[in-house]
Amino acid sequence: MSIRIYIGNLPQGFNPKEFDGILKSVSDSIRFKAVFDKETKECRGFGFATTNNEKNATLIIEKLNGLEFNGSKLRVELSEKKDSSTNKRNNLGSNKNKKSKNFKKIVHSDAPNLEAPDPRWAGELSKLKDLLANQKTLA
Repeated sequence: MSIRIYIGNLPQGFNPKEFDGILKSVSDSIRFKAVFDKETKECRGFGFATTNNEKNATLIIEKLNGLEFNGSKLRVELSEKKDSSTNKRNNLGSNKNKKSKNFKKIVHSDAPNLEAPDPRWAGELSKLKDLLANQKTLA
C-alpha cells in the first residue's frame, strides 16, 4: 500500500533535483512529483511524495514539516484522498466511526431564474419594454 504525503509551501523557482536530494537524505524509497502549472510550466508551490513504508511517511513528516527550504518553511502532512469522505488523519485517531454529513452544495447554477430578470440587464430590459409600449402599429 502506498502512502501519499502532501508537501506544500515550495518556494518560487523550485528545483526538483535539489529537493530530491533532501528527500533521499531521509530515505531512498521516496518518490516525489511536484505539481506544475499547465500554461506557465512553473511549480504551483506544492507536490506529493509517495512511499510504501509507514515509518518512512512518519519520518518525512517529522523531519521536513517546518524545514526552511530556499526561504520557505515547508508544510508536510498526510495527503487526503479526493474521492474519500474520510481522511487518513481521522482514520489514525479514535474517531473511526464518525460519519461525515452527506449533502450537496450548489455554488453556482447556470439555470435561468424564472422569477426575476438578470439584474445586470434590468435597466436595458425596462428601456426595451418602454420602446415596445410606445410603438405604433401600422394598419
